Amino acid sequence: MIASLNGIVRSKSPGSIVLDVQGVGYEVFISSRTYDLLPAIGEECFLLIQTNVREDAITLFGFEKQETKELFLLLVTVSGIGPKLALAILSGLGSEELTTAISMEDYARLTAISGVGKKTAQRLCVELGEKVGRLAPSGVEGQPSVVSGSPAQGNAVQDAVSALINLGYPQHLAWQALRRVQKQHGEGADAMAVEELIRLALQGLA
Repeated sequence: MIASLNGIVRSKSPGSIVLDVQGVGYEVFISSRTYDLLPAIGEECFLLIQTNVREDAITLFGFEKQETKELFLLLVTVSGIGPKLALAILSGLGSEELTTAISMEDYARLTAISGVGKKTAQRLCVELGEKVGRLAPSGVEGQPSVVSGSPAQGNAVQDAVSALINLGYPQHLAWQALRRVQKQHGEGADAMAVEELIRLALQGLA
């Protein structure tokens, strides 16, 4: 199986890239967000690869960091979600945004993604709610011409999760606690300060 590729960008589009690796051109399917991070044509690029083998084709999917690849692998385990829809979901939301939306059961945010209806959004939250909470952000370091994104914007909920993790709580339990706070307080939770979110989450964890 091909796990990664490091080569020269020969062509690229919002859905795919051709990498020249020592004279062999590999077509790799990517999300539009990964496309936005690609270097220019003729430059060197490194991508993590997931190889999908079928009777009639071998398809390569590329990712700029391990966290995105792990999310892709989780998405395709959900009933009704194939590789193409998984890439569309990753195009619609960044890794941290998607993890937050699934963990917090934000159906409105999920159904705003092209191809994701209410039932698919519900399956995502039910089947992946706890699993995505265990994902730790991780970049790909030490590789030539690594594709890298800009840091995601933080918010009070994510800051509260980080604080709970620093207190020793597992990430998936921290997300569950914050999800309960949002359910209990509705839109009011969006206006809460980090300290208040932490206090309420700790009450639920006690």
